[in-house]
Amino acid sequence: MRFIQTAIPEVVIIEQKVFTDERGYFMESFRKDLFEENIRKMDFVQDNESKSTRGVLRGLHYQLPPFAQSKLVRVIKGKVLDVAVDIRKGSPTFGNYVAVELSEENKRQLFIPRGFAHGFLVLSNEAIFTYKVDNYYAPEYDRNIRYDDPIIGIEWNFPKDQIIISQKDTNAPYLVDAELFEYTDLYGDAE
Repeated sequence: MRFIQTAIPEVVIIEQKVFTDERGYFMESFRKDLFEENIRKMDFVQDNESKSTRGVLRGLHYQLPPFAQSKLVRVIKGKVLDVAVDIRKGSPTFGNYVAVELSEENKRQLFIPRGFAHGFLVLSNEAIFTYKVDNYYAPEYDRNIRYDDPIIGIEWNFPKDQIIISQKDTNAPYLVDAELFEYTDLYGDAE
């Protein structure tokens, strides 16, 4: 596995070694020891999966403490533009984002730590998206931010009139009105 730091150091791209032959391929999609050696100790407690069609945009989602979540995301079918936005007040990268194409071809994963909003846009006819989280889903702590917030300025590079979005995400607050994180240790341990 290769761990690639992005413009926001806490957000990390992971590339797997993929072994292919005439039968297909094999790869280790997660290995705890290498993950912890290169990113941090993490206890993932829940796996999630979604299926979406071209133009579906899910996000920008996050959960507030004490149910804040780190995510390890990947695409097992199709292609998406995956985005992580730093929403930690006081962070040197507050309001900045990382956008990475994840696909069944490149088999990349993206680690998104606590304190970040997350979303993705489906670029293929359909996509199956899967992710691990380190805290359970808690609807009362679930929050979101507008995907088209002008302060964040995400370049989705997709026709806006073709984006399919839920009512919840359409009605999401902008960054200036959202409940955010403080730039502190969101894991409860000293590093």
